[in-house]
Amino acid sequence: MVNTSPFPGMDPYLEESGEWSNIHTRLINAISDRLADAVTPHFSVKIETRVYIVVEDTNARRFIEPDLYLIQTRPQAATVDTTLQFSPYVLVQPLYNHEVREHFIEIRDKHSHEVITTIELLSPFNKASGSPGLEAFRSKRQAVMHSTTNWLEIDLLRAGERPPEVAGKSHYYVLLKRASMFGPFEVWYFDLRDTLPRVLVPLRNPLPEVVLDLQAAFDDMYRRARLADSVNYQQAPPPPPLRSADFNWAQQQINLWMEARQANVG
Repeated sequence: MVNTSPFPGMDPYLEESGEWSNIHTRLINAISDRLADAVTPHFSVKIETRVYIVVEDTNARRFIEPDLYLIQTRPQAATVDTTLQFSPYVLVQPLYNHEVREHFIEIRDKHSHEVITTIELLSPFNKASGSPGLEAFRSKRQAVMHSTTNWLEIDLLRAGERPPEVAGKSHYYVLLKRASMFGPFEVWYFDLRDTLPRVLVPLRNPLPEVVLDLQAAFDDMYRRARLADSVNYQQAPPPPPLRSADFNWAQQQINLWMEARQANVG
């Protein structure tokens, strides 16, 4: 059975916001595992978590990926004894705070525990215009870029806001800001038809930087999660819509992939 994506690089069907939390977590794990082997014995790789509390009545709520889907039915009206004498009341909807957890990677010095490199894999929540996630991401980005820590951001989502340095350049990108330099940034641009790049992950002089093969990490994640058996490639890819040429190409890739799976079964 073919257990690889129909696409040579990023799979646009995995960009669905409701599914991205699962993809994000699995890909963070795959990247951290590959880096752990590359940076030992001088450094360690940690998966850290940040938590957002999102208030029900904010616009950011629409960017929360639900853990449970509830079917709401019309509640039955309460039976009230009309002979009782009571003061009239007002119905008020309860407000709930939602907790959003996001993972990121830190490479730390094994002895001093100092953070050497921060790696962010972006999500719909920290790319959504006006959301607390976007504001928090921008604040952290600015703080790390003005520190002695290397910064690597990976954007595998076509939708959402992007920093001005990379906006409108490609479907996807990876940006590296080295701790020792104010600029320029090192950026890998790639599109739907491209494989994911092999990017540099700087450590601390005099130790050499390491290479992170994003395509290998992605392929490993896709295989382990058995996404070939769960992703619905019969429907249109999630927004934003692909250009006509890219959409036709994507359909050809899917058709060839399905034929290969069927031939493999037979």
